[in-house]
Amino acid sequence: MASSALFSVPTQGGRLAAMPRYMIIRSFEVGEEQMPPIGRRSRALTEAEFAEITWEHSHVVVDDEGLVHTYCVYEAPNEDIVRQHGAKLGKHTIDALHEIAGDVTPDDFPPVPA
Repeated sequence: MASSALFSVPTQGGRLAAMPRYMIIRSFEVGEEQMPPIGRRSRALTEAEFAEITWEHSHVVVDDEGLVHTYCVYEAPNEDIVRQHGAKLGKHTIDALHEIAGDVTPDDFPPVPA
């Protein structure tokens, strides 16, 4: 998927980010109390075996049954390497994986003068 100029955010120095970013939506087979070792393992995997991946951040949701779902943002050269990392991490399924077109905030949409 090609990046849209509307949503492309320049990096420091005015260049567009050279590597794609992905939103990974995951469902874990564990509860919140069991996530710290999984998070540490994910970080260790990116540092030791998947150095081309940068884990930017994750949003964590706990459903009504106590299971964890995450919405993670990774920078990676391609979707396949993100899936390889996920397969090695285990204890979850990838529900969706999307290339991010860009980022916006409310400041990008100022109110229309009355």
